[in-house]
This record gives sequence, C-alpha cells and structure tokens, in this order.
Amino acid sequence: MLNVAVIGLGTMGNVHVEAWSRISDVNVAAVSALDREKTEAVASRYGAKPYSQLEALLEQPDIDLVDICLPTYLHKQFVTKAAEAGKHIICEKPLGLDVKEARDMIDICEQNGVELYAAQVVRFFPEYVNARVQVKKGKIGNPGIVRLSRGGPFPRAWENWYADEKKSGGLILDMMIHDFDWLRWTFGEVERVMARRVVRSEGTNPLQYVLVTLRTEDGVIAHVEGTWAHPSFRTSFEIAGDKGMIVHDSRDSAPLSLQLRAHEDKGVDPGVAVPESPLHKDPYQRQLEHFSRCLMTGARPIVTAHDALKAVEISQAALKSASSGKPVEIVKYEVN
Repeated sequence: MLNVAVIGLGTMGNVHVEAWSRISDVNVAAVSALDREKTEAVASRYGAKPYSQLEALLEQPDIDLVDICLPTYLHKQFVTKAAEAGKHIICEKPLGLDVKEARDMIDICEQNGVELYAAQVVRFFPEYVNARVQVKKGKIGNPGIVRLSRGGPFPRAWENWYADEKKSGGLILDMMIHDFDWLRWTFGEVERVMARRVVRSEGTNPLQYVLVTLRTEDGVIAHVEGTWAHPSFRTSFEIAGDKGMIVHDSRDSAPLSLQLRAHEDKGVDPGVAVPESPLHKDPYQRQLEHFSRCLMTGARPIVTAHDALKAVEISQAALKSASSGKPVEIVKYEVN
C-alpha cells in the first residue's frame, strides 16, 4: 500500500485527492492546506489525516509520496522540504518558474535519493496520446505543420496569484506549457521560438492572448495559440503531413479525426474518421496511477522531471521572445 499526502487543496489539489481515492493499492493518508476548515472537510471525506503545518506532516514515517498541488512560486520551497525529509514527490506543472528553479529541484531530489515526478497531464489525455501514436506510425506521412490552440477564462485562485506573472509565469508558463511539452514529446527537440502577446487588463478580469511559433530540429513548424479570454475551456489541434492531417477539437462530438489526402493511384477517401478514444479513466487518475506504479516497480515514467525541465525551458524562451520581440534559440544539452 502506497501512502500519499496531498499538499494544497485548491482546484488541482481536490482533483488529485479524488483521483487518488480511486486508485487501488493507494491510501490518501494526509492532506494539508492553509485553510483549516477546508483541510478538515477534505480529510473527513477521504479518511485522511489533516495537517496545517507541513513540517508535522513530513515527520510522519508512513508517508511515502507527497503530491504538491501548490501555486507555482511555492514549488521549489516545498519540493526541497519534502526531498530533505526523504519523501518521493509529484509536483504539479510547471515544475518551476524558470530553468534554474527546475534544475535546482531535480538536483535536490537526486541528492536525497527521492523520485521527482512532474504532472504534465496532457501526455495522458487520449486525444493527444492517440494523435502522437498516429504520427509515430506514419499515418499522415512526414509531418510538417502543427497548429495547437488552448484557451479558457482567466483562472480564479487564492489571492489571485495567476495575475502576478512573477508567481505564475502567466499564460505561457502556466497553460501553454502543456502544448510545448506535447510538441517536444511528439516531434522532438525545439530549437527556435518566436512569440507575440496581447494583454488587456480590466480590473480582476484580464484578457491575455499569446501566439508562439516554434521550429523543431527536424524542421517541423508549430503555431501554438493560448488565451485567457474564452468564456469556456477548449482545445484544438491540426497536424499536417504529406499524406494527411489529424484534427482535434474538444467541442466536436468526435474530437479526433484522421483525414487522408486523396491519391489517384490508391483511391483513398480523404474523409476517414478515427473515433474518439473512450475515456475509461480520468486523465488525472491515469497520470497518478502511472506515477504510483513507476514508484512501486522502478519503471521509467512517461514524463520525467527532465522532460518537465525542457518544457519550462521552451516556455522561458517564449516569454523572452514575447518581451524582446525577437526569436530565441534554444541551446541543446543532454537530457537523462
């Protein structure tokens, strides 16, 4: 039995607690947040022990894994404390506010002999997983152009921390990092980034829009669009290759389709549909179940802390480009 403690009980913390509760061989042993009333309510609901002080929680010898679901600017501080207490760690994305923070977190975990898992959950969403499989199988031939879009309303949270880019990294680091990570996972290393953004602030409801163009080492060009302006959350992508296109739109009844180019010699119908993959498990449950199995078996996870570091690096390059108005080259280094 794996005993898990969840730190932070905002939106994502509650999602994680519920997901953990549905995983076999896992016990939600403890929860912790600043709001004592909320902490006690969640603890009562899931049979966990409530803690208002992290130090007291980390002193418990039966806690195997700490799941950190705190605002981004607190990640390094709490990962460090958990690692020094000898606890294995899952940390919500983004791993850190910048590359240095992410590197430091990886180093401190390695020094203390604990595992650090990064919650880049898009790698567990079936549409994105299936699209990657289709690309790797060569279903659309040689991919050349990718367009991804992700948007929703401005997120509301404790002390409005998302509005402070020094705490959240803003739209690029907090939300678009999902697509940067998936792009690198599917198409390889990114070598060049160019970004433009628009910010319109009106009180507590700021509008943000960002467009990032990326080039991979294999020459794939990707356009990634992110916005905190839509009334409801939605995602979409198009992946074009010399043999066809993969299309996803979360608003469609069948969100993923494969459209093949017509060839006179083969008589291929250009409108072949791939049904949506049935979602037997919530992607967050699939992700946490995967990490727990990796911890218990020693298997390599689908997404490593170094992958999360690279996603932060791409995001940081996009932030730099958006500020300077110039393209940013990403220096290649070895990833373990």
